[in-house]
Amino acid sequence: MKLSVIVPFYHMEKDGKLTYCMESLLHQTMIGDMEIVAVDDCSGDGTYEVLKEYEKRYPQTVRAFRTPENLRQGGARNLGLDHAQGEWIGFMDGDDWAAADMYEKLLTKALETGADVVGCDLHETGEHSMRIGRIRNANTMDQTGILDKRKYRKLILNPCSMVIKIYKKEVIDRNHLRFPEGIFYEDNCAGPVWMLHFTHFEKVEEPLYYYYQDQVSTTHCISEAKCRDRMTAGELLVEWCKRDGFYEPYKTELEFAFAKLYYMNTLFTYMIGVRGARPGFLEELRQGMRKQFPHFQKNPYFVEAYDAEQKKMAGLHMKSVLLFFVYYRALSGYRKIRKMLTNKKAGRRGEKS
Repeated sequence: MKLSVIVPFYHMEKDGKLTYCMESLLHQTMIGDMEIVAVDDCSGDGTYEVLKEYEKRYPQTVRAFRTPENLRQGGARNLGLDHAQGEWIGFMDGDDWAAADMYEKLLTKALETGADVVGCDLHETGEHSMRIGRIRNANTMDQTGILDKRKYRKLILNPCSMVIKIYKKEVIDRNHLRFPEGIFYEDNCAGPVWMLHFTHFEKVEEPLYYYYQDQVSTTHCISEAKCRDRMTAGELLVEWCKRDGFYEPYKTELEFAFAKLYYMNTLFTYMIGVRGARPGFLEELRQGMRKQFPHFQKNPYFVEAYDAEQKKMAGLHMKSVLLFFVYYRALSGYRKIRKMLTNKKAGRRGEKS
């Protein structure tokens, strides 16, 4: 068996996403030499029964499993890894799909180059079709080839999604690579750590993966709990890199990766997306950042990545949660009023014309 594609599903019995995903895999050009490891993450609907029906119809290709409790996507993927039989491992999200020749092209690139991990680009789309949507270029070509310290640094800063890659299972097994369980944003931790264990990365410069986005996706539903999951992912990133001996060689890159994931993304998505934002949470976030990397604002990647206003906001928050909270609310209110007045003025001009 050349390839195992592991796909977690959760509550997807009725909306058609499960079927679209599975059919795209069953119509892969290399389907005779791959398996689909479909994992129901303890759904409360009939998702598992649908997957078992696929297993019954395609016994040589589909293997269906169910987690004993809801473990989030990372836990479902770990269960899939425990059962996968392929020489290579791919991952797909249950509401996404792939071009028919995606896995054949990735595997061909691996065999031609001797790479132990291969990726591609992707589409972002809001409709279930094979029509090309918005192309998102993923990893850059200067990250590819035999991996050295310079390329590892680039991959820590920009590992890109794990669902657009295939990984050699021998490397996964040898290094006991797994995902965080019970949280969202598991890729943000696992992605950089996994790449540090591989030695040769190649890329097919084509958008072969269809990444489905709608208003109920993880990235559009912000809550304090999900913000905490992002913080946990950041803490695990540092913890796992220390465990595996990557912390000291790449401390500057990890400091920035942590500041971006744990702190900056959380700070602004929390203020924008969470109703009833609490100063207590903001204080917890501040203390966590201070404990891990107290001088992150001087990090060269941080200085380059963020604009003056973002750095000002971060500096204010690190100085005083109360000052930050009051200033942020006042600034947001001012901008809403200004936007409203601008829209009214534009409407009046339209009426006159």
